[in-house]
Amino acid sequence: MFRSEDPPAPADIAAATPPVSDKPTTAMLKADIDSGRTGDKIDHYDVGLSPLGTDDEVAGNAPSPERIALARETEAASERVRRSVDPHGRGARGVPYLFVGFVALVPVIVGLALWLVK
Repeated sequence: MFRSEDPPAPADIAAATPPVSDKPTTAMLKADIDSGRTGDKIDHYDVGLSPLGTDDEVAGNAPSPERIALARETEAASERVRRSVDPHGRGARGVPYLFVGFVALVPVIVGLALWLVK
């Protein structure tokens, strides 16, 4: 049983899109990904072992704000791409129908080819 003062689980934390900035940080880039702005995933906070960019900083090669701004700009997905991401991880809507059609068509073609060879 949880007490009322226990913090929420990380999965329950809303991921908001960070504002546009002249000096973006890697934390802002990670927030772009978590908020669904890049189209890679749905709007959901993702717990990571180490924050994005930590390895670069430890190695002494921290990315400049210009490089981070370029990454934020080029990683941003269009609205069409963001709408096609299914919140349940099933991908685009047309893909299952194409897959089922292909799976049903292959045995028919193979069977027809074997019947014609006889």
